[in-house]
Amino acid sequence: MSSGLPPDAGTEPPLEALCRALADRLLARHWRLACAESCTGGLIAAACTTLAGSSDWFERGYVTYSNEAKTEMLGVDAALIAGHGAVSEPVARAMAAGARDRAHVEVALSVTGIAGPSGGSAAKPVGTVWFGWSVQGTVTSEQCRFDGDRAAVRAAAVRHALARLLALLPDAGHG
Repeated sequence: MSSGLPPDAGTEPPLEALCRALADRLLARHWRLACAESCTGGLIAAACTTLAGSSDWFERGYVTYSNEAKTEMLGVDAALIAGHGAVSEPVARAMAAGARDRAHVEVALSVTGIAGPSGGSAAKPVGTVWFGWSVQGTVTSEQCRFDGDRAAVRAAAVRHALARLLALLPDAGHG
């Protein structure tokens, strides 16, 4: 029976180990996480909350699949979406900032992309995913292009969002 969580791939650490490391880093700082998800549809929140004790560091998740949800739930300006598209750097950054501000947390992440099998274009092919991370008010963003079917793109996006966030978080003894 499948847990509904993204499968672990290759030589990468298991997803649960990645979430545990993230939890340890957040707990050491007494920080909390919120996430804003579009193409991953709540899989990041599910991965985080699989861990017992996640209520000590995971605040909430927003599944903002539609453009209207991004605007209503996260405060993303509709003109930003209209001008750049939902799958864009400005929207990913605004989603991360909106999740941070609305959840009143120190750390937030966002994911918006085209998981497929349809919906892609020449400019934004299937597998294009934009990420945003807000750590103590500093927003970082990145675009990735993942190969594979819908499940593979979503699983890769979950893993990348969490791994990159872990890399962005300072160790408790530093900064």
